[in-house]
Amino acid sequence: MNVLHFVNAFFSDGAHWQGYDGIPTRLAEHIRYSLLALVLAAAIGLPVGLLTGHYGRGGNTLALIATAGRALPSFGLLVLMFILLGFGMVPVMIPLVVLAVPPILVTTYEAVRSVDPSPVDAARGMGMGESRILFHVELPVALPLILGGLRSAAIQIVSTATIAAYVSLGGLGRYIIDGLYQRDYEKVAGGAALVAVLALATLAVFWAVARAAVSPGVRRGG
Repeated sequence: MNVLHFVNAFFSDGAHWQGYDGIPTRLAEHIRYSLLALVLAAAIGLPVGLLTGHYGRGGNTLALIATAGRALPSFGLLVLMFILLGFGMVPVMIPLVVLAVPPILVTTYEAVRSVDPSPVDAARGMGMGESRILFHVELPVALPLILGGLRSAAIQIVSTATIAAYVSLGGLGRYIIDGLYQRDYEKVAGGAALVAVLALATLAVFWAVARAAVSPGVRRGG
């Protein structure tokens, strides 16, 4: 029996579409975990990346932080946080945020640093303040790359949020963990397929956001 057969059998079973363990419930849980982790990571990474990129300082430090963050094993960090903090959302959010901050932080810094200095110098010459230069001159040009960093972080979060099931939380990881324990490979294949579909949907959402938020001139220039 191949994987496609397992996936088809999983989605064809009406019992998987209702109840506390149904696909709508698990999908909503997974999206909630992912959105919360992305918001927290963006709240950390975006301001630091924007400020350091604008002033051109701290690039080496950001690179070290990013390297350290990427080197940390998410599952190992989850187990450590679970031992230290017990059950709850916090032990799950910490590894997800640690995973997502580096791409947001580094990409935002590089996006701002890559802006052509000519309009920035012209804005300063016109007497614009630093905050106005950052948000009205640099940010609109850097936005496509910044959204790329957020997209990369979101995909990593969606893929890794399955670890929530290891500490008895919900999400699509429940199908994978429970399916392996029960030797129910229809569940395993179905859960993996749902994670893949959610990752593709995330890509589509960021494509739509970029189309709506980035000015046509900047898109053509990119």
